Amino acid sequence: QVQLVESGGGLVPPGGSLSLSCAASSSISLYSMYWYRQAPGKERELVAGITPGRSTNYVDSVKGRFTISRSDARNMVYLQMNSLKVEDTGVYYCKAEFRGARYWGQGTQVTVSS
Repeated sequence: QVQLVESGGGLVPPGGSLSLSCAASSSISLYSMYWYRQAPGKERELVAGITPGRSTNYVDSVKGRFTISRSDARNMVYLQMNSLKVEDTGVYYCKAEFRGARYWGQGTQVTVSS
């Protein structure tokens, strides 16, 4: 079992940047890792994903602004978020997935507001 802890959320004005981190309690080298977000009153949506081979994918609304990365040596996953928009507001969750096993973190709040 993998425990995940997100950090780095906060309040930022439109156009600003934030860097989220996800710390895993054990090795994630075999896991595909994801960032999801859930805005108030909306369903949770996939934001970005990265495979063990470092292939990445992004939801269209964040392409060119967000970057997902991982450090298997440190059991960490990151989400660099630039040019933030009000609509990026939400709780951001980290997920680890391997052969049907899925683990979620508790989330970190990101609020983009002037």
